[in-house]
Amino acid sequence: MNTQIKQIAERLRGLRDALDLTIPQAAEKCGVSETDYARYESGTSDIPMSFICEVAQTFDVETTALISGNDPHSLAFSVTRKGTGTSVERTKAYKYQSLAHGFRNAEAEPFEVTVEPNDHPFNLNSHSGQEFNLILEGTMQVQIAGNDITLYEGDSIYFDATNPHGMKALNGKKVKFLAVII
Repeated sequence: MNTQIKQIAERLRGLRDALDLTIPQAAEKCGVSETDYARYESGTSDIPMSFICEVAQTFDVETTALISGNDPHSLAFSVTRKGTGTSVERTKAYKYQSLAHGFRNAEAEPFEVTVEPNDHPFNLNSHSGQEFNLILEGTMQVQIAGNDITLYEGDSIYFDATNPHGMKALNGKKVKFLAVII
């Protein structure tokens, strides 16, 4: 697994230790199995961005702190210049760039997500809340609750994120989209 995932895993473990929680207690609070929680904390597997957001919300910490180790400080506004957001490359297929990394107590988590084309099946996940996606570049297939939807540049979708969902780049070209997790 990449270095960044291992660093996030260390911060997850450190947070759990600081809160004096066992893995079963933390897993229950975050709504995941003990096996999944332990795997994420080990740094040996991919950590879904939705899980990172869930941990941040559940334990009242900033998503940016879990991703980068830095706490945001702004309460009035936060500007993210093109290409400067805090980046997380979970796997070769997905790259997330946080667009509100400098704002404290953000009520939504906006990301610019880049999805590289691949022949793998959908990697479905679900998380609490809702999600909004706006296609900035390329064509993307979205699978939500068993429905396949093709989105083109300029198209958007808003959905209940508790439904299993996944995204896939089409036509052999990468896709960039704005994802806002609420």
